[in-house]
Amino acid sequence: MAFSHKPVLLAECLEGLKLRPDGIYVDGTAGGAGHSREIAKRLDPGAGGRLISLDKDPDAVAAAAERLKPYPAAQVIESDFARIPQVLDELGIACADGILLDLGVSSHQLDTPERGFSYHTDAPLDMRMSQSGFSAYDLVNQWEVPELTRILREFGEERYALSIAKNIAKAREKKPVATTGELCEIISASIPAAARREGGHPAKRTFQAIRIAVNGELDSLSQCLDAAFDRLAPGGRFCIITFHSLEDRMVKQKFAGLAQGCICPPDFPVCVCGRKPRGRLVTRKPVVPSQRELDENSRSHSAHLRMIERIG
Repeated sequence: MAFSHKPVLLAECLEGLKLRPDGIYVDGTAGGAGHSREIAKRLDPGAGGRLISLDKDPDAVAAAAERLKPYPAAQVIESDFARIPQVLDELGIACADGILLDLGVSSHQLDTPERGFSYHTDAPLDMRMSQSGFSAYDLVNQWEVPELTRILREFGEERYALSIAKNIAKAREKKPVATTGELCEIISASIPAAARREGGHPAKRTFQAIRIAVNGELDSLSQCLDAAFDRLAPGGRFCIITFHSLEDRMVKQKFAGLAQGCICPPDFPVCVCGRKPRGRLVTRKPVVPSQRELDENSRSHSAHLRMIERIG
């Protein structure tokens, strides 16, 4: 199957990055190169314009490299976006003029059954974006009930986390839970009938939680937020698209902290902390897809774009 991923909030990202032909930009989540290709089109390698596209999924790296061949300003590297500072160091790049992250799962990953991301088809439990290391199969069959319950509550905000975790443990006493279909059956049996009829597929929250845990998504985002902002040039923009509340909350809080100045108590007559804002919020509220985009791409419905500019 060809690697496809329709870029979400494309025009808003291109505008938010304030692209310059001679600028250096990082797309930390290349996917199918939807955003990357449009960025690369606008760069002039003769003037120093560069695009560094990263992805830890080998399929995405191969697809992005092929699609970006016509654009000499673009370079594709297999890496987690948490390593943006290290990648820039390895390339001898001191700072970037813009960084983009499009978080979440790509259409290719969801639509390729053997990748095990989707609850709509029966396939081996996997969910590894990097296609290596610890898998959803390992997590579901090895983790104890308390830890399963914790991730389902924290990463999936699942009300019936304990019931699902107990039933997973009970099922694997007979045989390993090996497929997405088997896991879906366990989840459905763990949730009251009335609740199953609410809020979409009953397995949605559990699959989200397991995927986040398997891929260390929140850890990678936290590392990136802490380190990548410092590699922006003055006036450079950091643009992040999130798809669920956990990611969005983390980005919102980090950006707010970077944009905060004095933290002295309000009754102090003068500032004694000396703290200065390091960034400027480009928009106070997240940018969301237009109705037209929602109509054309249903997977954009939960997208939130937040942007911050580094103050020099």
